[in-house]
Amino acid sequence: MRHPDSARAVVIGGGVAGCSVAYHLARLGWTEVLLVERHGLTEGTTWHSAGFVGQLRSTVTQTKMIMYSAGLYPELAELTGLDPGWRGVGGLRLATTPERVEESLRLAGAAETYGLDVAVLSGAEAGERLPLLETADVRAALWLPGDGWLDPALLARALAAGAEKLGARILTGTEVTGFDIEDGEVTGVRLARAARPGAGAGTGAGAETDVSAGTAAGARTGAGAGADAEAETGAGAGTEEWSVRTGTVVIAAGAASGRLGRLAGVDIPVVPIKHQYVVTEPFGVSSSIPTVRDPDNIVYFREEAGGILVGGYIRTPEVWDTPAPLAEPRTLFPADLPKFQESWESAVRRVPALGRTEIVKVVHGPEAFTPDGEFLLGPTPVRGLWAAAGFCVHGLAAAGGVGKVMAEWITDGTPEYDLFGMDLRRFGGHARSAAWARSRALDAYSTYYDIVYPGEERTAARPLRRSPAWVRHAELGAAFGEKAGWERVNWFESNAGDGSPEGDAERGGTGAGGADRAGSGGAGSVPGVRGRGTRPEGWAGRIWSPAVRAECLATRDAAGLFDQTSFAKLEVSGPDALERLQRACAGELDRPVGSVVYTQLLNARGGIEADLTVTRLAAGRFRLVTGTAFGVHDAAWLRGHGLEVRDVTSAHACYCLWGPRALDVLGALSPDDLAFGYLWAREISVGNVPVLAQRVTFVGEFGWELYCPSEYGLTLWDALMRAGAPYGLRPGGYRAIDSMRLEKGYRVWGLDITPETTPLEAGLGFAVARDKDFLGREALLRDAGPARRLRCLVLDDPRQVCLGGEPVRIGGEPASRVTSGGYGHRVDRSIAYAYLPTHLVPGDRVQVGVTGTWADASVAAEPLYDPASERVRRLPD
Repeated sequence: MRHPDSARAVVIGGGVAGCSVAYHLARLGWTEVLLVERHGLTEGTTWHSAGFVGQLRSTVTQTKMIMYSAGLYPELAELTGLDPGWRGVGGLRLATTPERVEESLRLAGAAETYGLDVAVLSGAEAGERLPLLETADVRAALWLPGDGWLDPALLARALAAGAEKLGARILTGTEVTGFDIEDGEVTGVRLARAARPGAGAGTGAGAETDVSAGTAAGARTGAGAGADAEAETGAGAGTEEWSVRTGTVVIAAGAASGRLGRLAGVDIPVVPIKHQYVVTEPFGVSSSIPTVRDPDNIVYFREEAGGILVGGYIRTPEVWDTPAPLAEPRTLFPADLPKFQESWESAVRRVPALGRTEIVKVVHGPEAFTPDGEFLLGPTPVRGLWAAAGFCVHGLAAAGGVGKVMAEWITDGTPEYDLFGMDLRRFGGHARSAAWARSRALDAYSTYYDIVYPGEERTAARPLRRSPAWVRHAELGAAFGEKAGWERVNWFESNAGDGSPEGDAERGGTGAGGADRAGSGGAGSVPGVRGRGTRPEGWAGRIWSPAVRAECLATRDAAGLFDQTSFAKLEVSGPDALERLQRACAGELDRPVGSVVYTQLLNARGGIEADLTVTRLAAGRFRLVTGTAFGVHDAAWLRGHGLEVRDVTSAHACYCLWGPRALDVLGALSPDDLAFGYLWAREISVGNVPVLAQRVTFVGEFGWELYCPSEYGLTLWDALMRAGAPYGLRPGGYRAIDSMRLEKGYRVWGLDITPETTPLEAGLGFAVARDKDFLGREALLRDAGPARRLRCLVLDDPRQVCLGGEPVRIGGEPASRVTSGGYGHRVDRSIAYAYLPTHLVPGDRVQVGVTGTWADASVAAEPLYDPASERVRRLPD
């Protein structure tokens, strides 16, 4: 058969990821799709997957993708006549500690918001569902009837067959040797395959036989083939080489994705980690028993051929160190049962019958882990080159959903779901470091079954990126968090004695800040009460400090100084900069030099792709400031719409000086006129430091964002702290910012606003210039009126504090979920936000599920604090 020399899209990798992407592209009408696989289908990592499918995940997007996958199987069976390998036996998730019970209740509440069927069982009830279990120590269990497991080879085979039926072509035994790239855009893929008949080549799913989950027959053991084996099917004698012209390439090669990315000059931070599970001899176990996860004991298991398959995430994982991962098909490593001992002993305690059985098979193979344990999806810096990699943990379960969103992204420009948490662009330049990726991936693997409390910080590969004032923060006892590699202050322990009557005795652990920057809300107020400094109940009080309250009140009453150097800063310039930015941004940017505009970047559906400010520095020069983790994403979006973007994040320190005494503090250092208006920027001198001062706030108090070249950063911080001391200035952290922005109704992208929400739904219509042309305008104009709006909720009991994801009921019926929440120290209220039907008005009552209990709450007019925004707009008295 003649080799294809062109294709609309080339998908690299014949595992479930690649097969799913090819299938979904073909289903959307891209019939000229070519899938290439170096070995046979599934022979990389898919073939040895344990196949667990747990639908309930920590985010709504993850859960939606897995729920979609479960609905895909009947469709595949009907189209192909093949069994996709789905075993819908249900699943149990056990809790043996009070902390795990709390986690289970939170997960059950989240399941309600996802529309996922779940029940909370007692230990005895779990034992009734699976009599093999020893449940004396089980305090609770989640029962998920929609869970189960998959035969990975059958699923991949069905996806491949479906792709072929829809017009895609599959070549196995075909290696990618390089890419053709012109002017930063992929134009072709270079391929090679053995010229000898029967040398592993073949087309379609029919070339793949006898592949089943956990079957180690024919597997290669050891550390892999190494670099020499990489040339086995490459250029040289006995091979055929050719190029395929294409403008779209998807790297879906599992553990080999990083190597393939490097061939194109892009970084795909995949870390191959050795993962092990065992299978026992048959002992009459029914094929209908549910899957079981016992995270407190780092073990999972299910039925396999009348026995039990047992796996676990060990505390001391190992990276597969090889320059050529997956160079050999069906690679396995030698068994390492001593490392598996903790998981095996846990399994024997949970299922005593295992102690009377023999292990007959050990499957020890590579898993493609990532620095944060989440997928790597989306476009790379090379136009037309995409990634669908890092299928660690729940990759098989979500494979259908991954194919769906990738196909939508490629063909339409925007996927249905908010994918930022999986977007390859969530990482910055530091992801190029193999040492960094390795350290983070090992941490993600070893702690996979740990309870992760909201605000809990990872410590691996830190510190990395530091503000010029970092040394001063450390001297003041900063509790540091980390975001996008930046060390950021959550709060200062030096403030902890002044936030509540409890003082130092009430200090908690360290945690992450939740806010970056956003816009403004509406109007209204709720009377406050004074003196709420006690630790919140439940999870909200686990990582907590009275310092946060002290920082909020100091900012209200005097001044607060916040280091926000981590803000991503992008510059756009040129003669057509205004015209192109006007098309990209929903707000009106044709304003005088020195103006600051709060705006959004929208997709064609009107969904919010970015939330930022734009400062006009000169007629054809603009600076965009966005959230810490969003710079790479936002810059790529702008470049995709024809803009030349320069990332200047590291060139500028940024300190935010806010509060009624901020004018006194800055006036003591600057001879310049500081009375310029809100949403204006001006070049000034602060002491000896050149500064761009912007009248912008994210906390609802008078003040400025102060930008200076990074080399002046430490000098500027010291000057502001000295000048502020007589006026009661305190340094503050991100937890205080998050508290104050909730009181003002300022939105956070990724939580309150996402690509799935529009400005009209989010209450940000004021930021949209409807009389100009911009991307997404048509979708907004077609919207006769949103059916839902983001609403502020105030909980009756101030000790009950939301953290995000909690279910919301109206009249006892599921209605929504909390997007973000926390405690407002200036108004002394527990605050949450949720999208609710538009007929609800302030004063209407709802219920919010907070860790297994239902807390009463009221819809409130917003903002709760300073509803007329007088403190923001006018000069302090």
